[in-house]
Amino acid sequence: MHEKGDQELADLWQHYKATGDETAREGLILHYAPLVKFVAGRVGSGLPKNVDQSDLVSFGTFGLIDAVDKFEPERGFKFETYAVNRIKGAILDELRALDWVPRSVRARAREIQRTMAELEHRLQRTPTEDEVSEAMEISVSTLRDQLGEIANLGFVALDELLNPSERDSGAMGEVIADKEAIDPSGSFEKEETRYMLADSINRLPDRERLVLTLYYYEGLTLAEIGAVLNVTESRICQIHTKAVMSLRNRFIEPAYR
Repeated sequence: MHEKGDQELADLWQHYKATGDETAREGLILHYAPLVKFVAGRVGSGLPKNVDQSDLVSFGTFGLIDAVDKFEPERGFKFETYAVNRIKGAILDELRALDWVPRSVRARAREIQRTMAELEHRLQRTPTEDEVSEAMEISVSTLRDQLGEIANLGFVALDELLNPSERDSGAMGEVIADKEAIDPSGSFEKEETRYMLADSINRLPDRERLVLTLYYYEGLTLAEIGAVLNVTESRICQIHTKAVMSLRNRFIEPAYR
């Protein structure tokens, strides 16, 4: 980022929000521009090679501009947290609009999600890959390949579980990292959801829980997590996808909880 002191940055925010000065606005956008590249890199890490990283950055820039315009400094929350969600949301909105994901991949995602939900309901725990593959009558290697394809959707992310339609909510890293975090809305329902999500993460198998923690809390990339666990990046991608799908079942498919 173009470095500014804390006081200088606070003054810039105050000036822009009080006057709407375009120069101050541009200064804020330039200061936070590296956030766009960071988020685009995170989103793009699981996407096919034909998805241009520069396009993701362009999409995300609109999210950053929107965040600068709508952020309310007086609420006392970090702009970075607010902006990351809006940047990511802008990128995902554009990817969805392009509708580049094959229907066959979407169908496989629904089938795996449904199978995992049924098994979890019956077993009262997260099913293993062996159990899922057996129920689907496919090999474990085939299941892993399909999980890798699903990861390329780019939308299997934990951040959207709290409120998938609202980008203003806090990032998942904050939920995991700070159990004392105060919900900006003061909503009891959201606090209860956060508690349920944290509890669900704690009940995941050790490796799945570790991958989520390293990715969302520690901020490691999938490749870096692979190096830590001595497995390939694609394997980490598969573990991440299975873990998030399991959590999604507990929030989106209450009948199987």
